Amino acid sequence: MSARKPPKAKEDLKSFKEEMIHQMHVISENVIDQVKLVAEGVSNVNEKLERFREEIRVDLDNRISPLALAITTVNDKLDQTRQEFGDKLDQTRQELRAEIRDTRQEFSEILNKTRQELKTEIQESRQEILAATKFSYAELDRRLTTLEKDFIDLKVRFEKIESRSAS
Repeated sequence: MSARKPPKAKEDLKSFKEEMIHQMHVISENVIDQVKLVAEGVSNVNEKLERFREEIRVDLDNRISPLALAITTVNDKLDQTRQEFGDKLDQTRQELRAEIRDTRQEFSEILNKTRQELKTEIQESRQEILAATKFSYAELDRRLTTLEKDFIDLKVRFEKIESRSAS
């Protein structure tokens, strides 16, 4: 019993094999064509995505550029204003210090002048009071002396009147 196959079956098998190989080639070519189509589609999508990215980047740059320029301009103006205010503040501070120094000097001069005037006035008043006090002592002394004389005169008169009345 040989395992031999009849020649028609062998031809059928060979024909089937060739048919299968042919079908596999057709299928593989079809798969390869479809893979190429998918790869081409992916490539197209990548290209579209890159174009979209570039458009978005350009659009974003176009929108952001004016904002960045405006921000830079505002920052520059703020820096300039800050510097101007700093300069004005320094200048005002110096002017105020000078004015305070001048005012202090003027007040010091006025105070010294007023102090001297008050000293002079107090000295003059003191001299007037001393003179008045000396005058008052002299006047009191004169009056006391007069009163003492008058008292002695009255005492003498009283004694005379009493001596006359007694005699």
